[in-house]
Amino acid sequence: MLFDPTTLRSLTLRNRVVMSPMTRNRAIEANTPNALMADYYAQRAGAGLIITEGTSPSPNGLGYVRTPGLYNAAHAAGWKLVTDAVHAKGGKIVIQLMHTGRVGNLINMPAGAEVISPTATVLPGEIHTDAKGMQPHSAPRAMTQADIDHAVAEFAASAQLAIEAGFDGVELHGANGYLIEQFLNGNVNQRTDGYGGSAAGRNRFALEVVRAVANRIGAGKVGIRVSPHGVFNATGPFDGVDEQYIALVKELSAIGLLYVHELDHSAMGAPPVPAATKAALREAFKGPFILAGGFDRTTGEKALQAGQADLIAYGRPFISNPDLVERMKKDVALTAPDFSTFYTPGSKGYTDYPAQLS
Repeated sequence: MLFDPTTLRSLTLRNRVVMSPMTRNRAIEANTPNALMADYYAQRAGAGLIITEGTSPSPNGLGYVRTPGLYNAAHAAGWKLVTDAVHAKGGKIVIQLMHTGRVGNLINMPAGAEVISPTATVLPGEIHTDAKGMQPHSAPRAMTQADIDHAVAEFAASAQLAIEAGFDGVELHGANGYLIEQFLNGNVNQRTDGYGGSAAGRNRFALEVVRAVANRIGAGKVGIRVSPHGVFNATGPFDGVDEQYIALVKELSAIGLLYVHELDHSAMGAPPVPAATKAALREAFKGPFILAGGFDRTTGEKALQAGQADLIAYGRPFISNPDLVERMKKDVALTAPDFSTFYTPGSKGYTDYPAQLS
């Protein structure tokens, strides 16, 4: 099943292998995608579906160095290089829209941008800056209703630019402790207004973003990534987490989204998402369901055969194996990645891995 063609709503995919979104920090000039990035994604177009690295819909969402944006014409033109290159290889590609919220430092952000979040609590720990090395996260400003409305509108406008840039759809990043999950997570969201204080309140921002984006480009072009038991960026499980996410996914199902993409970080040392929760989320969403988190060929095939998902996402193996699908098909050993080049500028460890079988 893993290598069989399939459909994802209106999209025809050459296989059920998804390339996971992975931050690579190569958007060096003004957070604008470039020809090097187009080469990188085109090399991996053998995936049934590519999901790009997290891309900010707002200057306020550029918390990391050298991450791409999609909120102006230059960004859209840069991304058009990528979509054209992938489509020329017969691939399909969606862009992940990721607003970092409180995960960031002002040193990394454009002039005039600010760090915002549901509440004003500073994220513990440090973040890399090119200018001054590791620095503490900047203190966020708690978002007002006007800020929330503005952020929702930014997501919708960015999604429109994505379609104009040639993407086959968008994925909203609702995991890893970024802005959408900062609202979803009961450990982070301490609001007492309509955007917090209850499961429905915590789900409200995510649903407003989803509906705004769906209204702009069509629900069938909008996916979302969630990780209800993730611990990245000081999130973590909380009382009622499973029930909250099941309720959220039921509402997403009613909207008719392109897919739900569920991430389990246990392969990287985090607590696993309970099997019962995964099954309940799968049952709650009456549409395509993607699973991600530490799969290889055998376990991915097994999950598909068991009906646990419709597609399986692979992350790090795609970094050092641009021809990953062909290697898995032929059960060829994979090249190990160079971790030291995951986030460095330039082609080394990015576009220079050999595609031996493609």
